[in-house]
Amino acid sequence: QAQLVESGGGLVQAGGSLRLSCAASRSIFSRNAMAWYRQAPGKQREVVATITSNAVTNYVDSVKGRFTISRDNAKNTVYLQMNTLKPEDTGVYYCTTFPSGPRTYWGQGTQVTVSS
Repeated sequence: QAQLVESGGGLVQAGGSLRLSCAASRSIFSRNAMAWYRQAPGKQREVVATITSNAVTNYVDSVKGRFTISRDNAKNTVYLQMNTLKPEDTGVYYCTTFPSGPRTYWGQGTQVTVSS
């Protein structure tokens, strides 16, 4: 059964840090590239960071140098360490496979709010 559970979001002041976690079922995680996506208020969902099954990473320019994506294949878990947070990082963060498509399974997401 497919399952994705994101956690770790919250309210933080600008300049602060958060660490997001995403526990995935093996059917989703195994041998798949994974990604963190975010949806800001009034905007379309965008890819923030990706990681392949062998841990090659990529980031959207706006988070390079501040965010780090990682995965623990033994735990079927993906992480997103977010440092030096900015108000524009506010949004709901989701993790799932990369690339996404019409049949991609999405979890409930976790809310990140960065106050100025």
